Amino acid sequence: MSDPKPVAEPAEQLPGASHQRGEAPRSHFAHVLREFVIVVVLALVLSLVVKTWLMQAFYIPSGSMEDTLVQGDRVVVSKLTPTPFALERGDIVVFEDPGQWLPASTAEPLTGVRKNLHDGLVFVGLLPSDADNHLIKRVIGLPGDHVVCCTKDGKLTVNGVAVTEPYLKSGDAPSNDPFDITVPAGKVWVMGDHRSNSGDSRYHDDNSGGADGSVAIDRVVGRAVAVVWPFTDLAWLGQQADTTFAKVPEPSS
Repeated sequence: MSDPKPVAEPAEQLPGASHQRGEAPRSHFAHVLREFVIVVVLALVLSLVVKTWLMQAFYIPSGSMEDTLVQGDRVVVSKLTPTPFALERGDIVVFEDPGQWLPASTAEPLTGVRKNLHDGLVFVGLLPSDADNHLIKRVIGLPGDHVVCCTKDGKLTVNGVAVTEPYLKSGDAPSNDPFDITVPAGKVWVMGDHRSNSGDSRYHDDNSGGADGSVAIDRVVGRAVAVVWPFTDLAWLGQQADTTFAKVPEPSS
């Protein structure tokens, strides 16, 4: 009887086999980790690009825009306005404080993990910044517009045309204080929807006829396009140029 053929050694006993098996998990983990880092970096870069040039989330800190926007709402702002898309009457805009419209911040600075968490939530617009110097109002007058309040029946006029403002908070008049202004070149006249509780252009004009109360267009960050938080209040912020201000003519000069 011939001798039996020798049985091949198990794969795990072959020279170098144990080394290869030990390297495979480590190599897979490194590959996954590398992909994860790349995805995170790309996501951060994309977020920065979007926030810088396209859109950004903002927190509503007060009730000056009620009932359109209420305190605690988060809105998405398109940075494509005022350029390349021009501002229109009725647009809700976020703008930098033109100068002492907001009180000085008294918040204590955060440190460590709390600061990192806070900064992350501020970045995506879920919290207001302690150093935030932005406001949100509605554009009522464009450069050259003659804005007056109020007519005998209590309406605001733009370039001689009375407008009915459907977005005003229920019970509010267009303005409790009369004014007659002309918007300077390169600026806009802004007002809150809650007219009796809004420190807007009216209260920073100092009887200058619109020169001091109007906001420079280059301070406008963008136009608010939607409410995105809370989810129960998701809403598109439609424009008013084709409805409320449809019959307003261009300024005469």
